[in-house]
Amino acid sequence: MVRCSGRVCEDPAQRSVWSRGPLRVVGRTLLGAAAFLYGIGARLHRVSMRATLAGRGRPACAVVSVGGLTVGGAGKTPLAARLARALHERGWRVAIASRGYKGAGRERVTVVSDGRHVVSSVAVSGDESLLLAAHAPGVPVLVGRDRRVVAHRAVAAFDAQIVVLDDGFQHHRVARDLDLVCIDGASGLGNRKLLPAGPLREPVASLRHADWLCLVDGDAQPRGSERGVEDLRQRELVASFEERGGQVLRGRRQPKTLVSLDRTQRRPLEWLSGRRVGLLSGVGQPGSVRRTLESLGACVVSERRFRDHHAYAPDDLRDLDPGPSAWLTTEKDALKILPEWLGGVGFWVLTIEFEIEEEDAVLDRLEAQLREVGRLAARSAASA
Repeated sequence: MVRCSGRVCEDPAQRSVWSRGPLRVVGRTLLGAAAFLYGIGARLHRVSMRATLAGRGRPACAVVSVGGLTVGGAGKTPLAARLARALHERGWRVAIASRGYKGAGRERVTVVSDGRHVVSSVAVSGDESLLLAAHAPGVPVLVGRDRRVVAHRAVAAFDAQIVVLDDGFQHHRVARDLDLVCIDGASGLGNRKLLPAGPLREPVASLRHADWLCLVDGDAQPRGSERGVEDLRQRELVASFEERGGQVLRGRRQPKTLVSLDRTQRRPLEWLSGRRVGLLSGVGQPGSVRRTLESLGACVVSERRFRDHHAYAPDDLRDLDPGPSAWLTTEKDALKILPEWLGGVGFWVLTIEFEIEEEDAVLDRLEAQLREVGRLAARSAASA
């Protein structure tokens, strides 16, 4: 059995003087005050935007929002892609609307994919929009800061019957017919404090505005005494959500294969068993990626971490630890790394597919709910 004791080398910008020494108490007080003010702002924003929503004009399609309460990787984007692809496969004309975070595009709406070809770049449209296009073939992907405008364009340009909003729970400019919120099954809601004291974008009470809840990579069951409190909180949250009529589903990010960075080679997941590897990541939950690799039998002996959505440069890949027999990264990171930067280092990309438990039943319920509110009037020509 291989014993793992890897080291983590983080982006220095992520470390804070407030996390150590006598300044810790002062830091906590300041963070608590900032979180209090942030919470007031979040509540006022939701209330004011919802109050003025009726006068904005809604798109002539059904709108399904996939979002979350926490910052970081709770599975929102993979679930949005999977839902859009599955609905497309059922014959609906579907489009995805994303913000295009970290993209440099200045257009009100940018088409990333027309459903057949990717027509934009990471630099212009951000990394998540390219991931959406890769995991939802056949589905147009559009980005823009105001997703109300994006949704209108999706209807005009692609005759969309359903628009899926990626990370849309806090985006109130567009009316939606169904709000789905993702919660990471492993990390839950963290310390349940608002930014910047914790990971929450909104108070937990905001879940009353959600219609569906998706537990990602977890089943809210006990996994040891150190997880007992969080598991109890999750079960109580799920029970409360179901009591008021909310739908609960479960999903999982399932590893599929390993692909070389230049896409010319593949390896089965079994190749990782017992292998000493390095991990390069710039994602919201790097610990989740490491746990996934370890669950596949890999020994992560070295890590280099960057902030979520990090824009890679050649210097970021210099002087990598030569100890690992191979380095791995995520699909999201691989979009921003060029093979010529590697300097001969073996680099592999872990590909992931999102799986929805009892997917057909979930889609049946989704279609029924959208029909109930009158937003799905007719099937597409493809399914006639």
